[in-house]
Amino acid sequence: MHTKSPRPVRGSAENVLSLPPRFLHMYDDFIAKNAHQVSQIESALRSLTYIIPGRFRDAEIASESIHSGVQLLSLYHDTLLRRAVTLSKQVPTSLPQIPSPHSRYTKFWTHRSPLYRRVAYVLQIVSYVELLCEMAAKRRGERARWRIVILLEAIKAVCKLFLLRITRLRPLISPPLPEREPIPDEPEEDPEEAELRALEEDDMDRRPHPSGGSPPNPAAPPSDHTPNGEWTMPRTGMSLPILPAPGDTSGYLLSRVLTADDIKPARKLLNTLSGPAHAAEVLHILAPLVYAVALARSRDRRRAWAPWVLGVGVELAARQLRDRGLRTTPLEREEWGRRGWGMGWWAMRGAFYETVTKGAVERVRRRVPALVGGILEDYEYLWENYYFSTSA
Repeated sequence: MHTKSPRPVRGSAENVLSLPPRFLHMYDDFIAKNAHQVSQIESALRSLTYIIPGRFRDAEIASESIHSGVQLLSLYHDTLLRRAVTLSKQVPTSLPQIPSPHSRYTKFWTHRSPLYRRVAYVLQIVSYVELLCEMAAKRRGERARWRIVILLEAIKAVCKLFLLRITRLRPLISPPLPEREPIPDEPEEDPEEAELRALEEDDMDRRPHPSGGSPPNPAAPPSDHTPNGEWTMPRTGMSLPILPAPGDTSGYLLSRVLTADDIKPARKLLNTLSGPAHAAEVLHILAPLVYAVALARSRDRRRAWAPWVLGVGVELAARQLRDRGLRTTPLEREEWGRRGWGMGWWAMRGAFYETVTKGAVERVRRRVPALVGGILEDYEYLWENYYFSTSA
């Protein structure tokens, strides 16, 4: 007597294999529909990283793991929201906002060049995980740690040189990817239904009041007004902003005037570098790598002045070589200002920190309240022991 072998349950296997893509699709939809709440959750998680260091053993690596994870998740969320904005067919419920020069420029290159997009993502990911990689490598010894530091700085330098080449010798901006933008809100009702409702309300207003009294108060806000006072147009569903105060008319009008940079092509928002300006940009890119190599080859990394002077010297040489005449666009001025503030991190590095800044930080820590002083003391450990904790 022959017995039939049981057939494999193909339906169950297919259902199990389809669970991860299904849950991922549900997660993507949730992120696209709850962008504001997602930003709040990310901010709350980031705030944990400011209070965890020093609370328990290996707290710094736990804190940096959370921070790196949130940053990578935020980068994935930015991709989802950017895709949702592109694919959205909805009619915006308010007047469109003028995008920032940074957003226009980075969007142009990410859409125009797939290579730019890939290199920019690699650069962002390395920047998010560099300190965590250094912490993990330090457990294997100082030699492994400095190999990782030099490797990561070399990867970042190569990525930046690639971006400089792809953009045809235009200055690098930070971050190299577009920032997060809100998704247009869904209209509350169909435009045709809103138009019919508006016509019915207008017809009701024209009819005489049944009691012979006066019609409803025309000063009362109609139902098409949003809670913040904006008026929703019945046919298109767009919202018109409220009128400004009588004394603020000029500021209201100037905020809605298009400037030359608003209508300028995205690629023209930054000037092309040539001659000394090109050399200055290359030196700015190589300065962190030069400092890391010099610091790794130094015997006394805490108090040796040669690596610090070399790194600061390369950075200052880049600033001196840069042609001041190129500072003609708002995006360039914003980037130069950011780099200027980034120079302040050199006060927290190497021999300058050990000789000058450390004593000033300790004096400040003694004068502030105990809670703030405790947090400052916990961060002193990071500044003194990890290279990327003070990286600009």
